[in-house]
Amino acid sequence: MDMTRIRDHMVEHHVVGRGIHDQNVTRAMRMVPREKFVDPGFEEFAYEDAPLAIGEGQTISQPFIVALMIEKADLDAGDKVLEVGTGSGYASALISRIARHVYSVERHERLALQARERFERLGYCNIDVRVGDGSKGWAKAAPFDAIIVSAGAPEVPAALKEQLDLGGRLIIPVGGGEEQRLKRITRTGPATFEEEDLGGVLFVPLIGEDAWTAAHPMYTATALSSPTEEVSSKLISAAAEEFSSIEDKSFATLFDRFADSRIVLLGESSHGTAEFYETRAAISRHLIAHHGFNLIAVEADWPDASAIDHWINGQRPTDGEPFSRFPRWMWRNLEFSRFIGWMKEENERGKASHKDPMRFYGLDLYNMSGSIRSVLHYLENVSPETAKIARERYGCLSPWQSNPATYGRAVLTEAYRSCEDAVLKQCTELLARSLNDAASDNDDFLNAVQSARLLAAAERYYRVMYYGGAEAWNLRDSYMADTVEHLLDFHGPAAKIIIWAHNSHIGDARYTDMATARDELSLGQLCRQRFAGMTSLIGLGTHCGEVIAADDWDGRAERKQLNPSLPQSYERLCHDAAKPQFLLDLKADEELHASLVEQRLQRFIGVIYRPESERLSHYMSTSLSRQYDAFIWFDETHALSPLVAQQSGKGDQETFPYCF
Repeated sequence: MDMTRIRDHMVEHHVVGRGIHDQNVTRAMRMVPREKFVDPGFEEFAYEDAPLAIGEGQTISQPFIVALMIEKADLDAGDKVLEVGTGSGYASALISRIARHVYSVERHERLALQARERFERLGYCNIDVRVGDGSKGWAKAAPFDAIIVSAGAPEVPAALKEQLDLGGRLIIPVGGGEEQRLKRITRTGPATFEEEDLGGVLFVPLIGEDAWTAAHPMYTATALSSPTEEVSSKLISAAAEEFSSIEDKSFATLFDRFADSRIVLLGESSHGTAEFYETRAAISRHLIAHHGFNLIAVEADWPDASAIDHWINGQRPTDGEPFSRFPRWMWRNLEFSRFIGWMKEENERGKASHKDPMRFYGLDLYNMSGSIRSVLHYLENVSPETAKIARERYGCLSPWQSNPATYGRAVLTEAYRSCEDAVLKQCTELLARSLNDAASDNDDFLNAVQSARLLAAAERYYRVMYYGGAEAWNLRDSYMADTVEHLLDFHGPAAKIIIWAHNSHIGDARYTDMATARDELSLGQLCRQRFAGMTSLIGLGTHCGEVIAADDWDGRAERKQLNPSLPQSYERLCHDAAKPQFLLDLKADEELHASLVEQRLQRFIGVIYRPESERLSHYMSTSLSRQYDAFIWFDETHALSPLVAQQSGKGDQETFPYCF
């Protein structure tokens, strides 16, 4: 990975581009390798302008905020600086490239030891680290020319002000909850100080004798509701359309209001929750049976979903084991298997009445090897000579088919060249074939073309993800939106599609931190823009319960206990409505819509869940009533039921998906 190039890109776009002009700061940020200060496996995200969890409920702050605090400290080469909240050590490392000496205090011993090891490996010898109460500073090393506090305090600790030298600057976040302000305190005399407000921020709490206790609301679920929140909860309670059970026929009829949509997107706030899958299945069955929906598309790879599509339509499944990569439980679970079993039975019944079958598709772009097989299979049947050429073109992907993320790293080195041109050429030629191929309207052609598109997009995706920023996310969601459009075009003007994906994909990103803080877009946003008036976005959420998730990517699936939703979150508003499960039509009541426009916290859990850092790793600010058209609420939810291996004469074999 060309980290120097990526680091320079981060400095230019996220630091200088946002107004940081102190050359000492920008030079330090070009020198210090931020990827050395994040947990293993997260190096590719080191240069995004966003905080990253580092364990113990702490984070490495986003680069811009770190740069801003150091710039406002106005450091010189001869300065002695105290940093409170060592964390990963990144801020101390930057300060050490500018100032004479850095003293850093960290209350978590593990983090302090890791930071020391990093400093030693990098040869940063002018940093001392100790474990202690940061709110008390480091009296023996005082006075300091500058003190930078990387955690929020309820008020400025007296000890830190006392340890400033005359003319010294203290940079510290002050305030509670969402009301933190970044302050600069300058010592002007033995007992006089000047204070400046540098703007709103959000840091982890400073825990100590002169700061917060360990039972800070950011780590717990206890806090008082404001009058505004109480009003919003009462409006939710009044507007909530309760249902007793997902299996009850009256539940599905709640969604008749979306019958005229051409695209209905059904979300989930976590990938491992049974109620979310069962709810989407019940809604889908109703829309298919009563309102003409005939396509299901999910947040899964095209080749894997193609195997399911073949099976529910009585065809021989494609080669390869579907949904075999991490996270297997996301589709290899009992709840989803029941739904595709229903689809197969319905298609079999529909044959007698010559009814068009339901189709099942994947929208995602990860499975390179399966896509290559699909393209070659089609070409070998229609043009063996073209298949031979395609094999040569895809040869550059061969070493990376099983682990395409490795390709993203490889093409950033001098030893490898991108095969983008060859992959794109193959895709273009397949698309051109549709103009003169008599079989271009059949499923094999659709499968081949979409697989070629996947390869072209994935080749680019696995490269751009190593440059950081929003481009990889935007490429992925744009690809999913393009696939939806291609499917509707292929199946004709009567086609209607239901999409299953995470809330962060099906919600409209324009009304979340995704757009305002990270310049990201979403599938739901693109569908709204491309199919105006024909798209309905439905989110799902919960307050507490259990979820299947892993600690890290490629980690072991575990049944985890959800923390109760945080105060000041949309989930807490729904919980305080005191109704166990309901549908909230966000467009039907103007007063309700207006009360839920305000930006609040909303929880997003993917295949990874880290309860210890939940506020920072799983919440972002959103406008609920602008992000979705409706919201389905379950106060308490349960974990999915992953399918387990069964003993057979041929060894261990999972029952999915050919068990019906």
